[in-house]
Amino acid sequence: MKSIPVRHIAETHEDHSSLGRFSIRKLGALLNGNDLVHDLHRHDFFFILATEEGQGVHEIDFVKYEICKNAVFILRPGQVHHLHLMADAAGYLLEFDIAFYRAHSPTAEQQWKKACAQNYQQVDENRSKKLLNHLSNCLLEFSSKEDGYMQAIKASMELFMIELARQSQDSTKIAANVSTYTQERYEELLRLLEANITRIKSVSEYAKLLNLSVYQLNAITKASVGKTTADLINEQIILEAKRFLLATPNQIKDIAWHLGYEDPSYFIRFFKNHTGYSPDAFRKQNSSS
Repeated sequence: MKSIPVRHIAETHEDHSSLGRFSIRKLGALLNGNDLVHDLHRHDFFFILATEEGQGVHEIDFVKYEICKNAVFILRPGQVHHLHLMADAAGYLLEFDIAFYRAHSPTAEQQWKKACAQNYQQVDENRSKKLLNHLSNCLLEFSSKEDGYMQAIKASMELFMIELARQSQDSTKIAANVSTYTQERYEELLRLLEANITRIKSVSEYAKLLNLSVYQLNAITKASVGKTTADLINEQIILEAKRFLLATPNQIKDIAWHLGYEDPSYFIRFFKNHTGYSPDAFRKQNSSS
């Protein structure tokens, strides 16, 4: 059973133990006149692509986005993506780990979570200038490495996330009238699904992990996105199946086993019921895209 290719944050990135690892590069210097092409893989760190100018295609968990000016892409650890960025792009590429992501206050952490909840945002030009200015400050601190530069970078990144979270208020998938508590529990559920879906598929088990009743958990998911917890569990299973179908050469029976299904035929029926395709047909149709 082959795993999905995983890229780790480079050893050359700064390591400050509790402060975490962080890296930022200008796209012009990174591209150096060449297109950037990343085949399908996943990261164990956060990845932000912020464009001032740019063309190309960025596919994140099988959703394709056209790269354009004034756009922000955020990948969370575990997501898979394919990137083709044209050589004349301008902007920034950032990479940082979980330790860096942890904000120093609950309010700041909530802003980060809200901003990172969406993989793609198209921003207006004025807001884009503010976002890019915060990233310019990060690059200046990262390059100069004066005393306290990691703390200064975190401060600029918090301002970046606040600005991005303001943008997301207009387009968030979560209902506008949802309380902070409900949103936090919903986001915690999503993280649990990402981490445990191959082992845990029971609504009651996730409710237990969150110290909630099944009724309370379903009320949270219905209020947040209009879906039951079972709907979200099924969506996560299908997403993980798609990841392995397209990012590895594993046989269908091995993918079924990895996802916790001892009977491959049951998994095949489950996948087809939710996608309209058998796993093999889905792989053949999308392997060349």
